[in-house]
Amino acid sequence: MTDEQEDWTALVFRVRDHQDRAAFAALFRHFAPRVKGFLMKSGASEQLAEECAQDVMATLWQKAGQFDPTRASVATWVFTIARNRRIDALRKARRPEPEDLTWGPEAEPDQAEVFEVQQESERLGTALAQLPQKQRELIERAYYGDLTHSEIAAETGLPLGTIKSRIRLALDKLRQHLDVKAQQE
Repeated sequence: MTDEQEDWTALVFRVRDHQDRAAFAALFRHFAPRVKGFLMKSGASEQLAEECAQDVMATLWQKAGQFDPTRASVATWVFTIARNRRIDALRKARRPEPEDLTWGPEAEPDQAEVFEVQQESERLGTALAQLPQKQRELIERAYYGDLTHSEIAAETGLPLGTIKSRIRLALDKLRQHLDVKAQQE
């Protein structure tokens, strides 16, 4: 853990243990603009990004006790909350009006397609498990954590070029593994 990560963790613990407003203010000053930028970069309007950022920071205040530094850094935790808020906002915006809802049972999905998707998911999981740990962690941060290369570099302290190289190598290995598996079937 870097000194900066330890500082953020200590601030979250001060919020958790003492409802420390100064600690929260420091977290807010650092993370709120970054969360807003992250959300705007992911396609949210400025107003929605501002609202989500406020909600994320309110969640940090209310749920600081749920933060576990053994599972994620403060930045990862905060940006995961932000990502989830963005998904919730998208779902809410796309929710159909009652008159737009279809009535009656929906068509069953094609079982061949369901089976194919399950197989692809299993192949991808196997391919990910075979990556070197450093590459796998970066792929997970980039694709599951929805972080940019720059955000990963800031979080890990690794040079941006190293992040990009490792991700590129990992993606090449994943493609090769999946191509070989597809040819075998």
